[in-house]
Amino acid sequence: MNIPFQTIDWDQIQTTEHKGTTGTAYWQTVLFDGLRIRKVVYSENYLADHWCQKGHIVHCLEGEFSSELENGEIYKLTQGMTYIVSDDLSSHRSITTKKVTLLIIDGAFLKPKE
Repeated sequence: MNIPFQTIDWDQIQTTEHKGTTGTAYWQTVLFDGLRIRKVVYSENYLADHWCQKGHIVHCLEGEFSSELENGEIYKLTQGMTYIVSDDLSSHRSITTKKVTLLIIDGAFLKPKE
């Protein structure tokens, strides 16, 4: 994949709404071949409506949230923290009490090597 130098003006990227079990996620998405970059805002009291198996690099830009693993482990991430996981290596979901803004990067590079 070759991506020439460019900037992303998030104010120009359309926002889509995704309902959780509770609360709402607002995504702004930029797609490249095999790469997805999203600025995501979770509302207060957001609970994802599914256990996600996808790999991500998730960086907390503002606020804080918890990432719950299906095995019961909970990791709290605050502003400036990042988590990384490859595809199919955990079942996880996001939980908030207050609004949080994240930068999420995922794509083919996070697929496990065979």
